[in-house]
Amino acid sequence: MVKKQVHFGAMIHGVGGHISSWRHPEVNPKQSVDLQFYTQQAQIAERGKFDVVFIADGLFINEKSIPHFLNRFEPVTILSALAAVTNQVGLVGTISTSYSEPFNVARQLASLDLISNGRAGWNVVTTPLESTALNFNKKIEDHPSHPERYEIAKEYLDVVKGLWDSWEDDAFITDIEKDLFFDKEKLHVLDYKGKYFNVRGPLNIQRSIQGQPVIFQAGSSPAGIELAARDADAVFSAPKSLEESQQFKQKLADASLNVGRNTELKLFPGISPIVGDTAEEAEKRYWEVAELVSDEKALAYLGRYFDHHDFSQYNIDAPFPELGDLGRNSFQAFTDRIKQYAKEEKLTLREVALREATPRSNFIGTPEHIADEIIRWIDADAADGFIITTVAPHTLEDFVEKVVPILQEKGYYREDYPASTLRENLGLPIKENRYSKQLIK
Repeated sequence: MVKKQVHFGAMIHGVGGHISSWRHPEVNPKQSVDLQFYTQQAQIAERGKFDVVFIADGLFINEKSIPHFLNRFEPVTILSALAAVTNQVGLVGTISTSYSEPFNVARQLASLDLISNGRAGWNVVTTPLESTALNFNKKIEDHPSHPERYEIAKEYLDVVKGLWDSWEDDAFITDIEKDLFFDKEKLHVLDYKGKYFNVRGPLNIQRSIQGQPVIFQAGSSPAGIELAARDADAVFSAPKSLEESQQFKQKLADASLNVGRNTELKLFPGISPIVGDTAEEAEKRYWEVAELVSDEKALAYLGRYFDHHDFSQYNIDAPFPELGDLGRNSFQAFTDRIKQYAKEEKLTLREVALREATPRSNFIGTPEHIADEIIRWIDADAADGFIITTVAPHTLEDFVEKVVPILQEKGYYREDYPASTLRENLGLPIKENRYSKQLIK
């Protein structure tokens, strides 16, 4: 029986995905802006035959922000640098549809796609933090509501995808004898007019060999699921259990059918594996990180999800406070989940804050245990792949060197890349130009 193949991505957090991992003695606290570190991580991921390296982003910080957020590279810039030192791994970055212009983003990503020979991807986000408006010549009250952010994103994606089809694949004929640089019949002006955007086009760059960059989406609210079903190729998620991931995957499938798509979206839950040669060693490595965070820092980390709400005003050992609608216009899916489990499990504020600061999962243990847990999720159709987030030092190296070979031996993971483009490595078709398809019809 042919086994379902697992896919992997690596999120490169400069000083780790944990609020206090920068304090670990084996971490360089300045590596969030260290090109050598990013290069090393990307090359390790490529050695492990990962599909993507992923650069997350945000557009607002304050004194309570996670250390990595305070001082880090802009995604497209660092991904362009990584394109020059890698050959096959995909390059995916976060860009907001609420605080950027479609023409600029279409051009940036098309450029990255050409620089990397068809390995670019875009994690589409709508930016939950209301204070972001203050960095873009707006007032906080101008920050779009949750529903409106997703309406904007729909138009935004229509514009960007339309711009990416400005030129048919063979438009630039460069016929020196006939003095023809391009075939004018294969140039298409978008001339988009919508509620939020009016963009004429065309885009001043050709398409790459994969047609268009791969679209990732990370929202898990109903509006996020609808956007993913409509426009995404793959989805990042943060489920708390296999069963929750199964349910989310089914929601994506149902939503896709509702919008008339018969393509199964690739689901990539985020996990933070900690590998040890023994279960005891892995547990020790978990607590080495967990014990670095103070109550104060944990409360600040929790507050970020609620638009930097000040949780220090509450009794930390009292039951988790009633927050009403707080957080509904920020990380809605996350804040709803936190409120729900805190109430159901009767947790104190301290317990919730520490759980969110250093989450535990079943991906902590020996290489064999972690490989078996990954296979359990894959066999249960709870995931198509996983985004590996580094919490403890050397996580990515340990995973590639110790877990990947077990998955290969068991037949769940490839020995080499099957193709050169990100789309093909993910099992996605090359994106055809809409105008070429019209001509075929």
